[in-house]
Amino acid sequence: MNSLTLDELDRHLVHALQLDGRAPFSKIAEVLGVSDQTIARRYRRLRTTGVARVVGAVDAPRAGLVSWALRVRATPDAAGAVAAALARRTDTYWVHLLSGGTEITCGTMARTPEERDNLLLQKLPRTGRVSSVTAHALLHLFAGGPGGWSGVHSLSKEQADRLRPEPPSPDYEPIELSEADHALLSALSADGRAGHAELASVTGWSESTVRRRMDELRRAGVLFYDLDMQSEAFGYHAEARLWVSVLPSELVAVGEAIGGHPEVTFAAATTGPTNLLVALACRDTRHLYRYLTERIGALEGVRHVETAPVIRTVKGAGAPLLP
Repeated sequence: MNSLTLDELDRHLVHALQLDGRAPFSKIAEVLGVSDQTIARRYRRLRTTGVARVVGAVDAPRAGLVSWALRVRATPDAAGAVAAALARRTDTYWVHLLSGGTEITCGTMARTPEERDNLLLQKLPRTGRVSSVTAHALLHLFAGGPGGWSGVHSLSKEQADRLRPEPPSPDYEPIELSEADHALLSALSADGRAGHAELASVTGWSESTVRRRMDELRRAGVLFYDLDMQSEAFGYHAEARLWVSVLPSELVAVGEAIGGHPEVTFAAATTGPTNLLVALACRDTRHLYRYLTERIGALEGVRHVETAPVIRTVKGAGAPLLP
């Protein structure tokens, strides 16, 4: 990734795309008071340098799927290769190397129990020099996902309201996805702003069918648009993952409090020996220290916190970019 200094317009554009990743550049330009060409040029620069890109993502419960967070421990000489292998899979996202390069975390969303079991029970345990694998089902989201990360918000309320799309229905039945749906979602995972003609060639549908199906999946909440972002470009140089043990009676209150913190990019209740997974982006290690001692430490019901710094992000929310 190349370094890029972001100005106010870049930050406003990122916030706008977080609100609606498929918003026409003309609409964003109107809200921000610049030309369409300026917005298109700024987005190309953000995407080319790896600072930010729009990707399509799936809300697992609305698609009838279960998301899992994996923790994989491996020897230092094998961890990089294991992380790269996980990143190449189509059912993984947010692959990170942690600690001293001996631990990998990633999310996975298998389409079938067979796919899940193939990864958790066969592929990973048989990988050489992997010492342990634990899987935590995500039960409830407190931050991240369709809500995005508040730490990069910069627009005024009036500007944000003009760009924010209609939310999906709060009442839903899980949608069964077809093979063509999965092809569509896979293409959007690589480029959330891909054109309808390109998506039609991938799915075998007409452009009008592609447009209609995308609208249906979005209204149902199955499809949403996320941003892969280089947090360092926004001034956040200390990322970490926390595994938190919370009294069950306090889990909702603690999860909602943490989910409102601007440092938190993701927070979810999980199964496993700990019951709350948190992803942090802090300005530096002093900021991380203050967060752990003053924010987490002040919450009633928190009994234990395990912290692991992120050494390298191997894969984000979307499909890896081809070299």
